[in-house]
Amino acid sequence: MGDAGCVRILTTVVSAQSQAKSGPRVLVPTMGALHKAHGELIRVAREQAGTGGEVAVSIFVNPLQFEPGSDYEQYPRHAKGDEDFCRRAGVDILFRPRLAEMYADDRSVFVEETLLSRTLCGKARPGHFRGVCTVVAKLFNILSPDAAVFGEKDFQQLAIIRRMLRDLNFKINIIAAPTVREEDGLACSSRNQYLNVEERKQATVLRKALLKGAERARGGETSAARIVSSVRETIEQAPLTHIDYVDLVDAKNLQSIEVVRPNSLLALAVFLGKTRLIDNIRLP
Repeated sequence: MGDAGCVRILTTVVSAQSQAKSGPRVLVPTMGALHKAHGELIRVAREQAGTGGEVAVSIFVNPLQFEPGSDYEQYPRHAKGDEDFCRRAGVDILFRPRLAEMYADDRSVFVEETLLSRTLCGKARPGHFRGVCTVVAKLFNILSPDAAVFGEKDFQQLAIIRRMLRDLNFKINIIAAPTVREEDGLACSSRNQYLNVEERKQATVLRKALLKGAERARGGETSAARIVSSVRETIEQAPLTHIDYVDLVDAKNLQSIEVVRPNSLLALAVFLGKTRLIDNIRLP
């Protein structure tokens, strides 16, 4: 255990499980490389915890949610910067375990959701959400939070975590925080720093395309195919983009739908060079 201002830095499971609660504990699970969107998650957590509660942030780059050939080794890791970020944000507990603390070499138990994870990013990244569910379940068991905060940018992750809690009877409140964006509309992401100057400039097309789809829905268009087509056409105007998927789904079960209806979600994943970015918007 170390000290970063008033932040308790914990690096072992034993030390984390030994922390007595002083009040409601709200967890913000992250993979580090903290930015202003994480700051908003921490702010929401503090609001939920209240003056008598505590905010815990976990930083762990989870290998189980990276498919072969992805950016696990290159994923940004800024230990000192993240510590300073947590100190400035008023975090009470920073749990930053090593890989060996979280996973035994002969690990053989995983947590897997099998319905909501079939579409969108789950279809494009097989095994990703098994890794997410496994590590989040472990973090809940280790840190015993009363609530946890997740961002709506990762909407499928949020839905799957809620389903996991429902089906496995976790007594934890899940709080959704709205997507935080840069001034030009790009959703904040740790992966944005991978983009070169021209890729970063063209990345704004993602938000523009989603807004165009939403505008068509507000104008009376109900066909999912036509809305998706207009979104794809807008994205393809940026020559450095490569579309992974664009889909209109029911926000509750994440299954594709043919017509716009209440609780519809327009979601996309797009590559800018080698960098894969996601975003979404509610319709109509």
